[in-house]
Amino acid sequence: MTTIGKIRGLTRLCDDDGHFTMVALDQRPPLIAAIAKAKGIDAAKVGFDDMLAAKRLLVKGLARDASSMLLDPNFALPAAIDILPAKTGLIVTLEEHRFEETSDGRKSRSIDNWTVEKIRRLGGDAVKVLAWYRPDASPEVLAHQKAYVRTVGAECRRHDIPYVLELLVYPFPESANHTTDYVESADKRAELVIDSVKEFAKPEYGVDLFKLETPVPGATLPELGDDTASRDAASAFAAVGSICRDAGIPWVMLSGGVAPGQFERVLRYSYAAGAQGFLAGRTIWLDAVESSFPDEDAVLASLESDGKQRLASLTALTRESATPWRPDYDFSDIAREGDLATIYA
Repeated sequence: MTTIGKIRGLTRLCDDDGHFTMVALDQRPPLIAAIAKAKGIDAAKVGFDDMLAAKRLLVKGLARDASSMLLDPNFALPAAIDILPAKTGLIVTLEEHRFEETSDGRKSRSIDNWTVEKIRRLGGDAVKVLAWYRPDASPEVLAHQKAYVRTVGAECRRHDIPYVLELLVYPFPESANHTTDYVESADKRAELVIDSVKEFAKPEYGVDLFKLETPVPGATLPELGDDTASRDAASAFAAVGSICRDAGIPWVMLSGGVAPGQFERVLRYSYAAGAQGFLAGRTIWLDAVESSFPDEDAVLASLESDGKQRLASLTALTRESATPWRPDYDFSDIAREGDLATIYA
């Protein structure tokens, strides 16, 4: 986490003041569902062209107001890399959204024919992996997930590119709340999130930035205050913040599709615990797609009147309350001409 390429990459992801105000556009099943709802068709009938059109509109409408954007290689990159502003950082997804569901837990893998090296070669500023994880999964599933995350971390070290790790708790198949949709797990417990962060904060995984879910269900998170429920929730956020601070890893919050007002509440808790920003998607742009796609003018108008305002509100809150991230380059060993070229192996 102290190499020049990784630090330089992280500076590309945040704004000039060190705040991560990032928009996620790598969603695949959630965007398919939104397009299907907008067009009144079955999700299976949403085509490749629909996905490209929607992602291009979202980049067109939001990119200039984000410090960086998270794009996937199958849809978002071919749809909109040509209109991504030069000032906007580029995070690229590595993981396949079609995870393996077993009775004992979920297994992640990379998109076919897609690698950390390719992300670096095309100009990505960071690599992002979503690892479905819960500490009470079977030993075999846990070993698989740890090995996958560790392997990607080693590749990110080799190519000196920041590693953004997203962790999500999920329901087991036998759970009454089981779903394979990308929604917050209704039976999530704070310790599942906290223990997951604790595991992957270990140096062996090489994580440079955490993209985390709220340890307390976002939909029921109380106002930040002095009552018992609020103090309990704040304690859970503080536990996450303590782990990240001790490991020297900055962290940001994902929105998980919660309502905009609720996500602002999530951010207030996380910023009090030391978080540096957000990497949010649906809470910013979902309504524009569901209400107006495929009408290009209507989608852009909705983003202008609603989505951009949500992003602006989240950004203002972040600049007001979040802990800024600062790059820390160490050139103490550079004493003469040629040292950098020699030392930077």
